[in-house]
Order: sequence, then C-alpha cells, then structure tokens
Amino acid sequence: MKLHILAIAAHPDDIELSCSGTLTKHALAGQPVGIVDLTQGELGTRGSVALRYKEAELAAEIMGVKVRMNARMADGFFRNDEDNQKQLISYIRHFKPEIVLGNTLSDRHPDHGRGGRLISDACFLSGLIKIETEWDGVAQEPWRPKRVYHYVQDRHIEPSFIVDISSTYEKKLAAIRCYKSQFHDPLSSEPDTYISSEKFLNLIIYRDALMGKRIGAEYGEGFVSENVPGIDSLDDLLLPEIP
Repeated sequence: MKLHILAIAAHPDDIELSCSGTLTKHALAGQPVGIVDLTQGELGTRGSVALRYKEAELAAEIMGVKVRMNARMADGFFRNDEDNQKQLISYIRHFKPEIVLGNTLSDRHPDHGRGGRLISDACFLSGLIKIETEWDGVAQEPWRPKRVYHYVQDRHIEPSFIVDISSTYEKKLAAIRCYKSQFHDPLSSEPDTYISSEKFLNLIIYRDALMGKRIGAEYGEGFVSENVPGIDSLDDLLLPEIP
C-alpha cells in the first residue's frame, strides 16, 4: 500500500497529541495515511502494552488511518543506530510516502528528540541505492520522501508553518481520549503522572488554540521543516485575513 503521508512516532499517543488533526484532515480528503509507532510504550507508568495496542487501534479508526504498525523498538532505550535505521528504512520503502511526519528534534522526553533524528536520518538513507533492505524476504527499491516535517510536542518550538485543524479538532480530541489508561480518568486507581492530570489535556487544547490564533483559525498544529519548503507562487501562501 502506497501512502501519501506516513506519520512516525516514538510512542503510541505521540501522533494523537501532536498531529492527529492534520493527519485526519488529509484522510478525510481521500489521501491514504498511515502510522508507524517505534515502540510499544512499555515503560509507561499506567496501563499495559496490550491495552495500548487496543487504544491505538481505536484512535486510528477515528483518524481514518489506513494502516498502523509497531516497530517494537525498546521504549526509553532505542538508539539512532544502523539496525534501527535499516528497520525504519524498510517501512519507508514499503509504504513509499510522499510526506513523513516525525517527532520533534528536542523535547522533555529523550525518546522524542532521538526518535525525530532517527526518522530524519532514515528518510535520507532510504534513498541510497547501496543500502539493502527486505520486506517479507523481497529486496526493496530505494525511496526518499519528498518532505519530512517534525511536529511540535511538549516543549514550544517556533514552527516553520501551522496547519489549520479547526474542522478536525473534535476528532483529534476523540482520538486522544481513546488512551484512557494514559490521560485523565477520575475513576482510575493507577498512579498519577505528568500526562494523567486534567491540566495536561487542557494545555494541549490551549497550545492548539494559540497555534490557530496565529493563522486566524480556531485551532492549529505546528510543524518544523529542516529544509525550506518551496512554493510555486506567492498565491500558495494566501490565507484568510486574521480577525
């Protein structure tokens, strides 16, 4: 299956918190989108791996994701090394995405920044013909995505651009709330964590509202591009006037 957009994340729920509004918007436009989670989130304080798979599947259905896979790298301990790069290259060559969305390059959780660099490096290396990978025992052809964008996560990073997600915001919140084991649940008896407080989800909403305000929209998601995106003409940047 060829995908238009492949979103890659260090943990299940990274996508939902950071770029699910954008991913859902493209899915609703009829473009095939998919997700690869690098780890199973097995170090998470609350819930279990089995539960995270169920939550991720429910969230994928809400977002309209065509395929969601898990690379089963080591949560907290995966490295940006040759083995993990080649594993990720095999996913990129299999799905042949035009656009890859990946973790931020620096964040509170060390997996996010390390994952962002792993994703960026694998996307480049995937285009090199002398790197050999297989999928189900069949040799793969080189493939390099046209664009790699890093979504904003816990720490504020000045975005290169912001996507208006006002039309898909309710679906984003619904996808986030699929992770009942991770986020605020007044009935839960599990330990409190940084992300399980009611304040945490409110902060996500405030962040997205502030991103939207900057482009004259109700809600937005910010992305960083390491390379300068090209445009065909200045008309490509026309947006509604900010109220």
